[in-house]
Amino acid sequence: MKARNRELLALVPVAGLLAIGFAQVFIVSRGEEGFGELSLTYGAYFLALCLAAHIFLRLRLPNADPYIFPLTALLIAIGLVFLYRIEPSLALEQATVFVIGLIAFVATILFLRDFHVLEQYRYLIAIASILLLLAPRIPGIGAQANGAYLGIVIGPISFQPAELAKLGIVIFLASYLAENREMLSIAARRFLGVTIPPIKYFGPLLIVWGAAMGLLVFIRDLGSSLMFFGAFLVMIYVATARISYVILGLAMFVGGALFFGETVSHVQDRFDIWLDPFAAGAPDGAGQIQQALFAQADGGLFGTGIGRSLLELPGPFAPNCAEPFPMCGSIVPAPHTDFIYAVIVSEIGLFGGCAVIAAYALFAIRGFKTAIMAPDGFAKLLAAGLTGVFAIQAFVIIGGVTKAIPLTGVTLPFISYGGSSVVANMILVALLLMVSDQARRPPKSRDPVKPAAEVEA
Repeated sequence: MKARNRELLALVPVAGLLAIGFAQVFIVSRGEEGFGELSLTYGAYFLALCLAAHIFLRLRLPNADPYIFPLTALLIAIGLVFLYRIEPSLALEQATVFVIGLIAFVATILFLRDFHVLEQYRYLIAIASILLLLAPRIPGIGAQANGAYLGIVIGPISFQPAELAKLGIVIFLASYLAENREMLSIAARRFLGVTIPPIKYFGPLLIVWGAAMGLLVFIRDLGSSLMFFGAFLVMIYVATARISYVILGLAMFVGGALFFGETVSHVQDRFDIWLDPFAAGAPDGAGQIQQALFAQADGGLFGTGIGRSLLELPGPFAPNCAEPFPMCGSIVPAPHTDFIYAVIVSEIGLFGGCAVIAAYALFAIRGFKTAIMAPDGFAKLLAAGLTGVFAIQAFVIIGGVTKAIPLTGVTLPFISYGGSSVVANMILVALLLMVSDQARRPPKSRDPVKPAAEVEA
């Protein structure tokens, strides 16, 4: 069966699951009234959008991986159902953003005919990414939330620049490592059993990456810092195949974490909450983890059912507040963003939560398979970096909500409410599919690739 036919067959049950999810929400909230018509209508709209993207891929990228886009659609569908369950207006806004993301997805594939062009502009892309990370600190347009400078507000438009910056940093790293990977591997020296890369070739890489990490600490976006660092280690290992670089990087991370934990108060608070959120006198914010853990425990193995968990305090116990969404009195904090995974586990249980993790794992598997199949160094590193940053972002937020690691504020890709994240990740998927299409083409129809010296990654 051709790849695009497998993709089409995978999209149909995804739309069916979305319709079933909406039907469950309507039954709980409205009884039998209108659940069949509305849920089927929403499922049909979603399927129509996915079919439009599928037809475009069939025409433009006929050899691309057949499972990456259906997995993307599945994660989007899960997000829409649970956002509607939390607050219908959020799901409507997220659906609008999904359409915008599809437009960005199509535009990326349509206008970026050969992704290798990005190599020529790597330093411009790196500078633009660093400026994007700095933008939330600019007076007048920067926005602060929970002590972190994450967003930019220009009139009615607001977005989180770190979501786009992550793509730029990955592109720069892929291009630079593809060009200098041999010197980083062959010219490296060993000192006390540790491989030390040559500073002449490692220096520019370290400067750009260090500037990005420093700015992330400056704007207090610890979640994105961890995400960038993980992607950096993934790409260094793919480029050089030296585990010593990864060990050295992890040692640097541990040292940096201990330093900032001792010198930056809110970092120390995150560690204290992670170690024991139930301790007497725990820092502010411990209650969020407590509530999230209780919500997940309440779901058990199979969950309470979509729409049936207790997200808001009933009756006179619900606090009065003036926020635009009714979740301001929610038992689960920020259920539409940071803690949406806790809502998922609460309502569809541990098995449902594991299914969500499995979807992310399958996405990562297909992405890394694309990297393995890619015909040249830049394509391999680009696919590996994009897949790594996506998978690490999912791990960071799920690990924080389940208390596997300290909680940091990043969005759960395609599921959490957030326009910037959806649009940026749709561009990420477009780039992955472009690499995949080139990698899976029959040899005779494959575009010319770079010289043999650059083929191995």
